Amino acid sequence: MTEVHVIVPEGIDDPERPSGGNLYDRRVCDGLAAIGWAVHEHAVPGDWPWPGEAEHAALADAVRRIPDGAVVLLDGLIASAAPEVLVPHAHRLRQVVLVHMPLGHRPQGGAVRARERDVLAAAAAVVTTSAWARRRLEDLYALPADRIQVAEPGVDAAGLAPGTAAGDRLLCVAAVTSGKGHDVLLDGLATAMDLPWTCACVGSLDRAPDFAAAVRRRARDSGMGDRVRFPGPRTGAELARAYAAADLLVLASHAETYGMVVTEALARGLPVLATEVGGVPEALGHGKDRTRPGLLVPPGDPAAIGAALRRWLADAELRARLRRAARERRASLRPWAATTRDVARALTAVASSAERGAGIPAGAAR
Repeated sequence: MTEVHVIVPEGIDDPERPSGGNLYDRRVCDGLAAIGWAVHEHAVPGDWPWPGEAEHAALADAVRRIPDGAVVLLDGLIASAAPEVLVPHAHRLRQVVLVHMPLGHRPQGGAVRARERDVLAAAAAVVTTSAWARRRLEDLYALPADRIQVAEPGVDAAGLAPGTAAGDRLLCVAAVTSGKGHDVLLDGLATAMDLPWTCACVGSLDRAPDFAAAVRRRARDSGMGDRVRFPGPRTGAELARAYAAADLLVLASHAETYGMVVTEALARGLPVLATEVGGVPEALGHGKDRTRPGLLVPPGDPAAIGAALRRWLADAELRARLRRAARERRASLRPWAATTRDVARALTAVASSAERGAGIPAGAAR
């Protein structure tokens, strides 16, 4: 039996705080166990990637309890924020960092870039969730390409959303935070107030409560209160019903490593209107004739969102073409089992190199 210790943020199964990273961690842990791995989960409390002393102490305690020579898969939100805890253990643990989003890529990333660099340089391997993230890590930190593996997120099979003839039911699935661009989305929707549409913004309202309150106030004050709803987070059957009732997924993110909600929409044959950032073009993909199953717009551009929405609502042929491409793309989406195999392959390579007595990565503490 192959064995792995997995360090994840506490609360990855909390239905009130769903996220793509949490879902990815859970599906990989469960997937590895299903194919015969002994998976030891270590949930670390705290507001990662911005920990305090107590969070660092909890992580240090978890790491100290892991036996020498073990393979350790670390959620990147934790790992990249804690080089002083992890790097000293790189000589005895085979650390594999799962990077959901390169922290050094964020607008405030300058302060954490050096810390993330030190952790990744000391790691035995790095797993990213998109080819874009792999290229970004290579650019940021000059990491050797053979130490970075890509394991794109999977998606569960789902029934086709029936859609409506008008195509006017919009759905945004994202925590209401500044990074997801709900303010930009609202400004874009405001340019199309003369057209019929409604928009359900499904996602946590407590990640950035001040921002969420401001966005909801803006929707109300601009006359969109009866057209834009913020029902809070939805998971499981409730989220499935939200997708089933939609015509178009809208996503105004300023950054996305992959964009799991994009493939969740495509699994239901829903086209997507999204910002062209990070790995979103990878997630969106193409239909059989290379037609995009959606519309991509520049980030931070409300006018572009409004113009794309006008095209979608005004052109029945465009809607039919994008829906057809979405259904074609649906057939080529990856299952979670494929993601698990990719991660297992990376972990196995690290374990095998340890058995052969391979040296630790350059930059690791000895």
